[in-house]
Amino acid sequence: MTTIYRALLFVGIVLTARLCKAHGGAGVGDGFSVELIHRDSVKSPYHDPALSVHDRVLAAVRRSTARAEALARSYIGDGIVSQVVSKPFESMMVVHVGTPPTRMLAIVDTGSDLLWLKCKPHAATAPPGVVFDPFSSSTFLRVPCYYDACHALPVSQCDSSYNCYYDQFYLDGSNTKGYLSTETFTFHSIPGRDYPEVRVPKVNFGCSGSSNGVGLIIADGVVGLGRRNESLISQLGIRTTLGRRFSYCVVPFNNNASSALNFGDRAAVTEPGAATAVLLPSSAGPYYTLALQSVKIGGSTFQHPSNVIIDSGSALTFLDKGLIDRMVEDIGRQIGLPTVQSPEKLLRLCYGVSGALRTYLFRKRVPDVTMYFGEAAVTLKVDNLFVGVQKGITCFAMTPVTERYPFSILGNIAQQNMHVGYDLDKGTITFAPADCASSYTPTVHG
Repeated sequence: MTTIYRALLFVGIVLTARLCKAHGGAGVGDGFSVELIHRDSVKSPYHDPALSVHDRVLAAVRRSTARAEALARSYIGDGIVSQVVSKPFESMMVVHVGTPPTRMLAIVDTGSDLLWLKCKPHAATAPPGVVFDPFSSSTFLRVPCYYDACHALPVSQCDSSYNCYYDQFYLDGSNTKGYLSTETFTFHSIPGRDYPEVRVPKVNFGCSGSSNGVGLIIADGVVGLGRRNESLISQLGIRTTLGRRFSYCVVPFNNNASSALNFGDRAAVTEPGAATAVLLPSSAGPYYTLALQSVKIGGSTFQHPSNVIIDSGSALTFLDKGLIDRMVEDIGRQIGLPTVQSPEKLLRLCYGVSGALRTYLFRKRVPDVTMYFGEAAVTLKVDNLFVGVQKGITCFAMTPVTERYPFSILGNIAQQNMHVGYDLDKGTITFAPADCASSYTPTVHG
C-alpha cells in the first residue's frame, strides 16, 4: 500500500506542476496566437468599402509619413522619449477583458507601451464602439497611486481615494484619461491551435473614462507592445511562463488574408534562412532599434552605419538620404526600364507594369537588397522593395528621412512575407522568409 500511495502521490505532484505551469495564465501551454486584423479589413471599423486596393496602399503611404513625423516628435533628446504622441497604425487585435469577459477591438502598436481601453462612464467626441463596464466584472481592481506602475506613466496623480489617475495627452490634440487598473485578460487563439483561449490575471491597463481625437475614438483602445514594463508583452513575461516574446508574419498588401500575432513558444522563428540581430539598448524608449552596418544591392556592397527602428505600424521604409540615393541609382540602373511619375509625387522611383511581359521583365530585373544588421543578413525581394500604388504602376517603397521625420524606419512592406520575432528576454529580433498567407493565416477577409 505504501508503494501504491507513493506512486499516486508522485503522479499527483506531476499533474499539479503541469497544471500550475499551464495556469500561469490559464491555458497558456507553449503559447498562443491571435488574429492580427489589418485596419483595411472588413473586420475593422476603419474599413472603407469604396477604396480600391491601390487607394488603400496610397492611404498607407500617407499614414507612414504622418507616423514617421509622430515618432520624431516623441523624441525629446538625450535618450528621453515622450509616450504622448498619437501615431497612425496598421493593425488591430481582439482582447476580452474582465469576468465575465467583454470583447474589444484594440489598435496594436509596437511603438508604444501603455495598454488602455475605453471604460464606462465614457465620454468621446464620436460614437465610442464597445465600452468596458468595470463594475460588472468580479476581477476588476484599481491600482494605488503609490505603486511603481503609476509612477511610470507620463502624467499621473492620486485621487482622493489614493487611486492612480492618468491623463495622457497627444501632440495632435487627442487625449485619453482614466484610472490605472488591473483586470483578467482573455485571448482567444485562432482556429487550429491547441489552446482555444488563454486567460491572464492581474494585467495592468488604463481604464479610460474619456478619450478625444479622431485617431482614438473609433477603436476600443490600444495594445502597446513596446519594450517597457507597462506593455502587454512585458506583463505577459511577468504574469505567465511565456516569456517576453512575440512574432508576426506580414501578408502582402494585395492579399485578402488576415495574419497572426504569436506569443510564447509560438513566436519562435525557426524557418530556414532565419537571421537574428541584437537590439540596441532601450534608451530610445519603447522602440525596437537595430544597428544597420551595410547594404548589398545585387553584387555591390557599401557601408552605411545607422540606427533603424523596426516598426509594424509604418508601411514605408525611411532611410538616410545618402543611402536612398545610392539605392535608387543602383536599382534603377539594374532594372533599366523607363520610369513614370508617382501618383501625388509621393515616391521617387516608379515603373509602368501594364501587361504580362512588362511585369515579367520588371520583376526579373529587380535586384535583391540585403541589409546587414551586424551578423544578421536580411534579404529584401521585389515585393519587399516595390508596391503597386495604382493600376499598372509600381513604386519603390522606401523614402529618405527629412528634418520633419529624421528617424530611419524599416516598415511593413519591407517585412512582407517575413516571420519577424521579437525576444525581449534575449534582446533580439529574428527575421526569416516565409509564405505568410499560407503558413500564418487563420481566416480570410474581403
